[in-house]
Amino acid sequence: MVDIITIDKIGEDERGATHYFNTDRTGQFIVAYRKTGSISGRHYHKGIAPTKNPEQLILMQGEATVNWFDTRTSIEGSLKVKAPARIHIQPWAWHEVIADTDIIILELNGLEDAKDDTFRIEK
Repeated sequence: MVDIITIDKIGEDERGATHYFNTDRTGQFIVAYRKTGSISGRHYHKGIAPTKNPEQLILMQGEATVNWFDTRTSIEGSLKVKAPARIHIQPWAWHEVIADTDIIILELNGLEDAKDDTFRIEK
């Protein structure tokens, strides 16, 4: 229900590292800065919006824990993620992202994309 995909490194020198990824997504994206200990998400998507099927996040900086469960089967999991990495969240996966350090996330959709495809339930 949740996949972590490494982001390939092109090179590294005294300035730092350079990574790359491909996406077919266009339009508005979200850049989120989250403080250590903060929790984001705590919802699921049904995949009604194309940009939520799957939801795609890029952890640009820091470390996070992604907790999830399948709202249809109650199968659950937890993954530790270290930047840089892509996080793909499938429809029907309730999810939360806990910032283990200060993090920066690029979300490959805009706020309007999720307006009619975000559902909250208590876990």
